[in-house]
Amino acid sequence: MIAVIFEVQIATSKQGQYLSLASQLRPLLNNIDGFISIERFQSLATEGKLLSLSWWKNEDAILQWKNNILHSKAQQEGKKSIFDFYKISIVKLERCYEFTSTHT
Repeated sequence: MIAVIFEVQIATSKQGQYLSLASQLRPLLNNIDGFISIERFQSLATEGKLLSLSWWKNEDAILQWKNNILHSKAQQEGKKSIFDFYKISIVKLERCYEFTSTHT
């Protein structure tokens, strides 16, 4: 599995615009064979900082998303008018440990 970590800094006045774009793109991910899941988190320490964590089966699936025309257009709009900063990290999962409580 591969994680894509998208960290973005957005001015408070632009967060609604970003979240609207993201919600429009979200259904497209389900059409990509190899997409597993995505979640978004908001920083408690830095105002306006968001993190999207997506999981993928392979790099081909990530490239399909990267090359999606609607995703590319949204990226350009983000660079032009929404993002103050962003960073994308692509990380291969080496090991995973899990615990599930049996308490009811």
